[in-house]
Amino acid sequence: MTPLPLPPSTRMTTYSFIYAVLLSASSSAPTPLYHLYQQLFQLSSGMITLIFGSYAFALLAALLTFGSLSDHLGRRPLILLALILNAAALAIFIDADSGGMLIVGRVVQGFAMGIAFPTFGAAILDGDKRYGPLLNSLTTFVGLMIGSLSGGLLVAYAPYPTQLVYVALLIITVVGIATLALMPETVARQSGAWAALKPNVHVPHRARPALLRVSPVNIACWSLGGLYLSLMPSLVATVTGIESPVVGAAVVATLMLSSMVSIFLFGSVPPTRALFVGTSGLMAGVVVTLIGIQQQAVSLLFLGTAIAGLGFGSIFANVLKIVLPMAESHERAGLFAAFLVESYLAFSLPAILAGLAIPVFGLPLTAYTYGAAILALAVISIAATRGGLPGHTATR
Repeated sequence: MTPLPLPPSTRMTTYSFIYAVLLSASSSAPTPLYHLYQQLFQLSSGMITLIFGSYAFALLAALLTFGSLSDHLGRRPLILLALILNAAALAIFIDADSGGMLIVGRVVQGFAMGIAFPTFGAAILDGDKRYGPLLNSLTTFVGLMIGSLSGGLLVAYAPYPTQLVYVALLIITVVGIATLALMPETVARQSGAWAALKPNVHVPHRARPALLRVSPVNIACWSLGGLYLSLMPSLVATVTGIESPVVGAAVVATLMLSSMVSIFLFGSVPPTRALFVGTSGLMAGVVVTLIGIQQQAVSLLFLGTAIAGLGFGSIFANVLKIVLPMAESHERAGLFAAFLVESYLAFSLPAILAGLAIPVFGLPLTAYTYGAAILALAVISIAATRGGLPGHTATR
């Protein structure tokens, strides 16, 4: 019996989700290789974090310019562009033999993800408005977990450690390009594409108090993500003496898995309360992780990461729920852009500074300082939101 074809809306959601996970996995695949790159190409910690940061800067630039272009040109043309750029980045990584080539690959990959992030998010919502927001929350964490863990496993146990993971992802990306024609289009072409390329960054006056109060913990959350995706495998190897890339990759994957779990745990909790619980969890997890670094205990690194991940996911999912309703519908695009600028700068700049500090102060001391800064920002956020936020009930 021939199976019934999937409805167009289901195909739209399914393909968009798979593509989004694929690009997210591609973006985290280099993480387990950074320590190996450092040894092979004689790169400093500062160079490693610059390679990581170049991805975030390119992603932000693409988000601010291409973010709403699919509303005018359609979803499929932008998805095709993102997949082609991702394939080009993976090809660059396969042939990379220097830090400079890694930067080029990460920049191209950042542009691919910056185009993909809003386009896939909109496409998933086009196909499923009921579960679309949940799926959008999960895609990033699912992809980052798959990319980091599969990268670590292939680096440790398969031949061609600096190439095979990219070859596998490139093959999947090419298959994605070939099957894109099976995904329906949900947006008709309309005028205004050139105007849409102009960045619109604006924080409405009514939204400023709420954004100001949640900014410390938002910065702390994204800074923690930047640390894990750039330096955590090197930190694990340096502190514990365990050189296997699988362990470092598994620690990163634990953060993502725990973050996914938190989305389900706190999905029905009011946003301000979920933010308070998440901030508290983030602080507890960072403290346990820092103890694990001091004790050189990988078990404590996993435990602290799992606890921090519960906070990470809750913060990630609820900050926008708190801030965006503070703006009128015609102001939300500008407010979302401002949020992205803050978030991706927090994602990249602290990690770059940490990379520059490591040769001077050492990796453990840099990690202690980094963790202390995250804790300070979390404390500031709890104090700032203690009495509640405009338009929301109190956090406790």
